[in-house]
Amino acid sequence: MDLIPILRSVELFDGLTPEELGAVSRLCQERSFRAGEVITAQGEPGQELFIVCEGFVEVVLSRAQNDPTPRAMVNLGRGQIFGEMALVDYGPRSATVRAVTDGTVVQALRRQEFNRLCETNHHLGFIVMRNMASDLSFKVRHHHLAGR
Repeated sequence: MDLIPILRSVELFDGLTPEELGAVSRLCQERSFRAGEVITAQGEPGQELFIVCEGFVEVVLSRAQNDPTPRAMVNLGRGQIFGEMALVDYGPRSATVRAVTDGTVVQALRRQEFNRLCETNHHLGFIVMRNMASDLSFKVRHHHLAGR
């Protein structure tokens, strides 16, 4: 699978050079899932960011431990990411993500390998972290405004 066109469409990687996108793509590991399979579980330690390449995933949130009625929050498709906070902290996953369709393919980017890449390429690290900060700022602002 040629991952570069998909990475180019990911907002988190907006502003990276073709060479930098290539370096990121070489770190990714492809994983396939059937409909209903859990990719990440709420509460487990996060060590990877995921990029949806084929199919769809749904983000499911339980309000309390052992919540009998978890809520589907959003569906994500090609070029969308989840688990990005795993690149910056060691906190638990904030939601469960599972495949919606058979043949769902994601690319996993492990924090440890990504951090090593950022140590050797500060421009890449700066761009990705700036994009992440911008996205989080938007989400916080939107959440704050929606609560009024």
